[in-house]
Amino acid sequence: MTPAVTSVAIVGASGRMGQLATRLIDSSDDLRLHAGLGSSDPIERIEGADLVLDLTVPAVSPEIVGAALDRGIPVLVGTSGWTSERIATLARRMTELPELGVVIVPNFSLGSVLATMAATMLAPYFTSIEIVEAHHEGKVDSPSGTAIRTAELIGGARKDAGPVDAPHADQRARGQQVASVPIHSLRMNGLLAQQDVIFGGTGETVRVSHETFSDESYAAGLLLGLRAAPTARGVVVGLDKLLGLPATSNQG
Repeated sequence: MTPAVTSVAIVGASGRMGQLATRLIDSSDDLRLHAGLGSSDPIERIEGADLVLDLTVPAVSPEIVGAALDRGIPVLVGTSGWTSERIATLARRMTELPELGVVIVPNFSLGSVLATMAATMLAPYFTSIEIVEAHHEGKVDSPSGTAIRTAELIGGARKDAGPVDAPHADQRARGQQVASVPIHSLRMNGLLAQQDVIFGGTGETVRVSHETFSDESYAAGLLLGLRAAPTARGVVVGLDKLLGLPATSNQG
């Protein structure tokens, strides 16, 4: 029997991740490119696809997801900016669409997922926690979606311990607080992606660091998402859920 082939419409196909997704789909036996949409292409081009892959920007992403759901198409979201509030709004809509799923993956890197899990495990044991994330100059959003999710998971893990100790949080140079965790963002030439979660305790610090050197680090996670999203139901958040790793949060 010939295996089923999933047709994928990529929205944001001209970007770095979009080009990677196109190469992966073209070289796969069970995936087929339905359409590759750029910013000037009509959204109607997604019609008839088995799956929509959203690789756009935070301001546009909810519109893409909504357009796909309006047409009865499941979605894989690889766009940053999906905060817990935005996800909660989507989850309420998905209760009316039990036959569809939206999979949201802030970072397709396995190493990044494992680093976030490690940070979540450490979170209840330290009073001071801050995140420094650095990306290439072309990344339009800050903090990154990975940093936001990491901070939210840390906040969830500290439900009993309470907020982290972040003195002088009213000063702009102290970063943006997410779930009480200060996040500092760098956007610079010469970088691809790096995140450090720094934990401070009495007389010691612990650092959980992850750095990406090549877009190829996202390939395995992206293929996993493309293959899992068509049969997902409801809202699924994080590559860890697709990998079957231990739960880090009740979110998603």
